[in-house]
Amino acid sequence: MPTYVNIGGLVAAGFDKSGEYLLTISHSGRGVFSTKTWSKVARDTEHQYPVAGCAIGIGPISGQSIPVVEKNYQTDQLHLVSPNGLFNLFYEYGTLEISECA
Repeated sequence: MPTYVNIGGLVAAGFDKSGEYLLTISHSGRGVFSTKTWSKVARDTEHQYPVAGCAIGIGPISGQSIPVVEKNYQTDQLHLVSPNGLFNLFYEYGTLEISECA
């Protein structure tokens, strides 16, 4: 059964190398979610948009350069898979849908 997380204005998202954390970048700042609980573990309202496909982490991944996937503005969608292949993420209309890969 999928998990749903509401994230308005999502611009980009990416996982740290371990796959334990998801960094989200929105028009209102950055957030970090634990992939164990999908709860938010860090939040920052400073605007830090991706540069060359990467963004700087906060909280438990503070200072790390995180590769991110940016939203496709023509389709208004974003899709990515965790580095360990466990999770499939799909974002559309303010909602991030998280499914476990089979």
